[in-house]
Amino acid sequence: MYDVEQIRDDFPILSRSIHDKPLVYLDNGASAQKPQLVIDAIIRAYSEEYANVHRGLHYLSNVATEKFEAVRSVIAQFIGAESSDEIVLNSGTTAGINMIAYSWAMPRLGPGDEIVLSVMEHHANIVPWHFVRERQGVSLKWIEIDEQGDLDPQQVIDAVGERTRLVAVTHMSNVLGTVVDVKAITAGVHAKGVPILIDGSQAAVHMPIDVSDIGCDFYAITGHKLYGPSGSGAMYVRRDRMNEMQPFHGGGDMIKEVHKDEVIYNDPPMKFEAGTPGIVETIGFGAALKYLMGIGMESIAAYEGTLRDYAVQRLNELNWLELQGQSLSKGGIFSFTIDGAAHAHDISTILDKRGIAVRAGHHCAGPLMDHLGLAASCRASLGLYNTVQEIDALVDGLKLAYDLLT
Repeated sequence: MYDVEQIRDDFPILSRSIHDKPLVYLDNGASAQKPQLVIDAIIRAYSEEYANVHRGLHYLSNVATEKFEAVRSVIAQFIGAESSDEIVLNSGTTAGINMIAYSWAMPRLGPGDEIVLSVMEHHANIVPWHFVRERQGVSLKWIEIDEQGDLDPQQVIDAVGERTRLVAVTHMSNVLGTVVDVKAITAGVHAKGVPILIDGSQAAVHMPIDVSDIGCDFYAITGHKLYGPSGSGAMYVRRDRMNEMQPFHGGGDMIKEVHKDEVIYNDPPMKFEAGTPGIVETIGFGAALKYLMGIGMESIAAYEGTLRDYAVQRLNELNWLELQGQSLSKGGIFSFTIDGAAHAHDISTILDKRGIAVRAGHHCAGPLMDHLGLAASCRASLGLYNTVQEIDALVDGLKLAYDLLT
C-alpha cells in the first residue's frame, strides 16, 4: 500500500507553516523538497567523509570517490541504461543539453542543417540549439501541438528531412503536463537515420524510465526535481554517440596526460567531466534515487495518477478557471489562468497567503506561451507527497482569488 502520510513524514519541511497556515507545496515542477535521508547523506558527506575525488590516495579521498562513482550505477539502474559508462554526471539538465550542443552538435552541424524541436520545450532544450543556430548557421524547425496540448509523434517524424541532424523533444511538458510518446518518435526518426535527444527532467520524476526500451541517443535528468540536491544531474549518452563527441570543458579529470605539445583525453564518460565535480550534490542525488526506487516508480506513478484525476475533477468544477492542456496522457502538472483581469502573479500571491506554493510566470517556456497566447500563467505541480486535501486547499484558495480579483 502507498502510505502518503508515512512518505510525508520523510520530508521535514512539510511540517512547517507559511503565514500561519500549513504548507501546501505545489511547486514541484520547479524543484521538489528533500527527504531526511537525502539531507542526512549530504551532512554525512560533508561532516565525516569529504575529500576531493579521483585524485587522492588517502582514506577520505577513496571513500568520497567510491561513493561518488557508485552513483553512476544507481542512475543507470534508475533510467534503464545498459552501462554506467553511458552516464555523464553534471549539474543538471541545462548543463547536460549544453554539453550535447557543444560536444556533439557544433562539430558536426553547419549551414543548411536542421534541428527539429517542439513548441513545448523548456528553455534548457531551446537556448543551446539557438547557440548552434547562431554559430553554425543551423535552422530550427518547430512542431506545433494540437488543441488538447498533445504532440503528434507522426508530425515530428514527418518533419524530419534530408538536412535534419537532430530531434530534441521533451518527454513531459513542464507547463501542460503532456506526456509525449517518445518511443514512437525515436523509432520513427531513427528509421530516417536521425538521432534524438529527450529532456526527461519532468518525466523521470513521475514514471518509470527505460532509455534502453525507448532507444534514444541522449536523455537528460536533473537531481533537484527528483527530490535530490540542486547542482546534480546526469545525461545518458548512448555509447556510439559518446564516441562521436568532443570535450568542450577542459581541465582536471577529463585527461590522462597533458604535455606542452599534446593532451590525451580520459575515456568516456570522464572525458566530459572536467574539474572538481559536485561531489556531495551527486552523492545526495544517488541517495534520492535510491529512496525513489525503494518506494517504487510504478507505485509513485499509480498514486500520482489518482491524485491527478482528482485534481482534474476539482479544477473542472471552477467554470471560470482556464486550464491549459487537456491531454488524455497528462501528468500531474496544471497550468491555469482565471477569467478576467486577474494576473498570475496576483493569484499566486493570494494563494501564498494561505500557505499554498505555486509557480507564476512563463515557466521558462517562451515559445509555448506564445503558442497559447499568454504572457503568464499559474502552475500547480504535484509530487509524491501531495494529498487530496491539498488539492481541496488549492481549489478553496482559487475561489478566494476569483472573488477578490474579479
